[in-house]
Amino acid sequence: MDEFLRKTSHLVFGLIIVGGIIALPEPIMVYLLLLSIFAGFIISDAIQRGYYIPFISGLIDRLERKDAIPGKGAIYFAISCLFCLIFFEKSIVVPAIAALAILDSIATIAGLRYGKNRIYNGKSLEGSFAGMVATLIALLLLLPPAQAFAASFVAGAVEILSPVDDNLTIPVAVCLLLLIISVG
Repeated sequence: MDEFLRKTSHLVFGLIIVGGIIALPEPIMVYLLLLSIFAGFIISDAIQRGYYIPFISGLIDRLERKDAIPGKGAIYFAISCLFCLIFFEKSIVVPAIAALAILDSIATIAGLRYGKNRIYNGKSLEGSFAGMVATLIALLLLLPPAQAFAASFVAGAVEILSPVDDNLTIPVAVCLLLLIISVG
């Protein structure tokens, strides 16, 4: 497994979803996410049962951790996107999904390269900081500065502290934060 390639694909996958949410009507995006989740479960089950699926099996071998369920991260990512798209406004969902894609990818890549100080759950201070800064810079294109800062901080804190897969928790936490800020 190539962690750099894995996180680069995570970033690209997330930004494609963000682009789809922006460009496509919401019902179309919901259907595409549902289709992706269903196909993901079928592919994952087939690979777990020992079936070889041309191109996909090789891709999963290169991108998935050896002890993980095949495609689990991508499936969780799509489930989280679908949940957020159904329950929150598009203006909140786009920055939340962008936060997951950017923070998780950059934190891991920077942590592997520069991480020296482990803080919690195997995460490095340097990686977490780099992920939050990259997320802040990107979110400044989508949100007012105070909201971008708060969303980046919450995404970073959830990435470090969540006992559950951060593909599930970061978008929901950021959506909830942005909803509270927009209502308050």
